[in-house]
Amino acid sequence: MSIIQQHTESSLTDAWRTINIDALDPDSSQNFPLSTLHPPQPEFSDQDARNLQSQIRQLLQAGDAEGALRSALENPIYNAPDLAKETHLQTVIEVLQRIKVNEMTPLLQKIYNDDRGSESLDVLMKYLYKGMAATSSGISSQHTGNGPRTPTKLMTPQATGFTQIGNRSGITSGDSTGAAMSVLLSWHEKVVDVAGLGCIGRVMTDFRRV
Repeated sequence: MSIIQQHTESSLTDAWRTINIDALDPDSSQNFPLSTLHPPQPEFSDQDARNLQSQIRQLLQAGDAEGALRSALENPIYNAPDLAKETHLQTVIEVLQRIKVNEMTPLLQKIYNDDRGSESLDVLMKYLYKGMAATSSGISSQHTGNGPRTPTKLMTPQATGFTQIGNRSGITSGDSTGAAMSVLLSWHEKVVDVAGLGCIGRVMTDFRRV
């Protein structure tokens, strides 16, 4: 009888492995807490988001569009209720609409050259994608006859008189969703020009969601 024939089915198990190899592997998850991969984010309440929105609007009213944009991007809302996140999305979009087309690239370059400029533009890209998703949902609901959805209202152009949208003649309420998408796409193009395609990859792989 060969040595193979001497083994029964019950003996061909992995019971022989009594050493926890994973515990000896320095790269194993057993040797460090997985929570360190996802550091805690500051909590925001609905009221916090509204207070931040009020501060940013004061900067806009004072004509400081750059300060308003910096404030919005330096305070992204990750750990918060959906309403707070939507409020900050509305704030970011309002700021973007206040900035003229010929001011977009110089402003982005100025922010990008700061110490945390790359991170700020990554945050902006997150809000651009979130705004596009909300706008696309609004277009879909209009086509299906289900009526406008709440996120669509966030994308309504602001009546400022000098925004990218406000200066376009012939735009009616029915065109506002498409006009808002046009603004977001314009910003998306400018951000990629300044920060490069790597910005898109970082946003797609970041576990933090605005």
